[in-house]
Amino acid sequence: MRLVRFGARGGERPGMVDREGRVRDLSAIVPDVAGETLLPDTLARLATLDPSALPLVPGVPQAGLRLGPCVGRVGKFVCIGLNYADHAAEAGMPVPPEPVIFGKWTSSISGPDDDVELPRGSVKTDWEVELGIVIGRGGRYIEEEDALSHVAGYCVVNDVSEREYQVERAGTWDKGKGCDTFGPVGPWLVTPDEAGDVGNLAMWLEVEGERMQQGTTATMVYKVPFLISYVSRFMSLQPGDLIATGTPPGVGMGRKPPRYLKAGEVMRLSVEGLGVQTQRVVQG
Repeated sequence: MRLVRFGARGGERPGMVDREGRVRDLSAIVPDVAGETLLPDTLARLATLDPSALPLVPGVPQAGLRLGPCVGRVGKFVCIGLNYADHAAEAGMPVPPEPVIFGKWTSSISGPDDDVELPRGSVKTDWEVELGIVIGRGGRYIEEEDALSHVAGYCVVNDVSEREYQVERAGTWDKGKGCDTFGPVGPWLVTPDEAGDVGNLAMWLEVEGERMQQGTTATMVYKVPFLISYVSRFMSLQPGDLIATGTPPGVGMGRKPPRYLKAGEVMRLSVEGLGVQTQRVVQG
């Protein structure tokens, strides 16, 4: 299944994408793509529905019909740093002996095609295409061999990052990671049965039509099951929590000379099978 949240910001409603790519309204079935909706029993019940029997939502998704973040009421937005060896190299950092964990504030979450705002005074805002994991069944101290049973689905994440704030302004990475609009998520949540082999998905990002990132999840240092297990050692995971799993090389910080975003530019990015995001950069 491909689940979505559609409508105006703050008033999104739950939906399902049918075989023709149209959105069907799930409002009479579940309150949101969030919380208990993401538990295995509820997802299994949704999978039995005939999309053609659900109300058709007018408009073309991502072309007149706005899609919001594909998961609502996110409790934690957990990110993994330097999880691609070639990205660590371009950042001038060693591959970490254990996963680097940092957070993006949930107030950074936005729709897949919403504008990305440059913070006031920003000079080094950057891009990062990532595979996102949405937790369904929660837990602590999850065993690696059981980790995938805790996944509700997968999505595209753009881990937008202000590098001066992140690296040069003292303190933790979080300072440059959680600005408003720095977490586009979606367009849809794809359940594991339709997501394919998440250990081998192509991914790319373009700025103004120029391909900046081209990679594959096959080059992750730490894979999806291990990451879920590892993160759950340090915090309980709950339905709707989001884990962004790292980015391949090609970020602006790693280019020579470095290349950062400017107001008016457009980013497009995708993870294979999980949809495409498009964001215009605006001055905040």
